[in-house]
Amino acid sequence: MIREIVQYGSKVLRRKADPVAAVDDDVRALIRDLFDSLAEADGVGLAAPQIGVSRRVIIVDITGTESSRPPIALINPVIDIGQGMATAEEGCLSIPEVYGDVARYTNITVSAIDQNGEPFKFGAEGFYARVLQHEIDHLDGKLFIDFVAPLKRQLMRGALKQIKKEGEQWDKRHMIA
Repeated sequence: MIREIVQYGSKVLRRKADPVAAVDDDVRALIRDLFDSLAEADGVGLAAPQIGVSRRVIIVDITGTESSRPPIALINPVIDIGQGMATAEEGCLSIPEVYGDVARYTNITVSAIDQNGEPFKFGAEGFYARVLQHEIDHLDGKLFIDFVAPLKRQLMRGALKQIKKEGEQWDKRHMIA
């Protein structure tokens, strides 16, 4: 099911998401909804808080740029190792049409649980590593704008103010305190 993507300004985007205790049909349904919502939004990654669910679940689908990487769902993901640094422009489905340069690790090792409840570990580099870090940040209530240089963030203020109103309205519609 396609779900609305929550906009900047919503409190759910700033909360630390709850860990998933057990992978069950509800978690697998959430993963399907994340993939449906991501496909509709034409993005490369999505975290559960971005559709209003405060659980530690992300998906990444970069097949549009790296066809050798199949779409992946990660439950309770953790970055174990990060090496190298590179700065590149990022955007976010929850902050539409706003972009900024963010420094991230170029190589990471991630541990997570898959849709079957099995733990796994893998390495990622380049764009793949960047997307994973971006989505995992969402699970900790962090947004890419938190890592943008202060002057650039100041220049974003007007756009962020407009988007923030949308996020606050989402909270009111869904009674998020």
